[in-house]
Amino acid sequence: MTRLFLCLLMLCTVATPAAAQAQMQAVRLDRLKVDVKRIEVDGQRMYEVDASGSVQAPPASVWKTLTTYERMHEFVPDLSSCRVLSRNGNEVIIEQQGMARFLFMNHAIHLVVRATETPFTAIDIALISGDMRHYESRWNLYPISETGGTRIVFSSRLMPGFYVPGMLGTTMIRGDIERMMAAVLARIDSQHADNS
Repeated sequence: MTRLFLCLLMLCTVATPAAAQAQMQAVRLDRLKVDVKRIEVDGQRMYEVDASGSVQAPPASVWKTLTTYERMHEFVPDLSSCRVLSRNGNEVIIEQQGMARFLFMNHAIHLVVRATETPFTAIDIALISGDMRHYESRWNLYPISETGGTRIVFSSRLMPGFYVPGMLGTTMIRGDIERMMAAVLARIDSQHADNS
């Protein structure tokens, strides 16, 4: 449902389904966990996402991948463009365009978000405008002292501004988050291997 929301998550060539599947297979599932549930907040139903995975790269390398927003479209599935509109200190305004796919339906998505960066530790993302009624997410980076790697945690609450089938929404979002997280982990692993 929201491969784009993941990138919001994160926030930047669109991967083909075959490429996304290959990325998923490249990332061992035992180091990727995704939980999605429907919740009610102030009388409105939305989805709550918790996802985590680990990589061998140190937090500084992970940070570089997650904050090079203009390159996210190169590896995040269904994200066609991501550009920085402005930067002021630790706040970055980002415009994203992509596609949400539901069964036989495609829905173009346009979002403008604010990313608030806490270097090497966290990125908080909040919706400014676009095709969502509610969107907030957070990336947290935790050093793994035993390996020198990083545990990456993504959490989000979102409510699309368009129809999502209630019974299937949780399953569709879980699949999209898994593909997004797998793509992020695979990109970080690849860059870390190239730099080692």
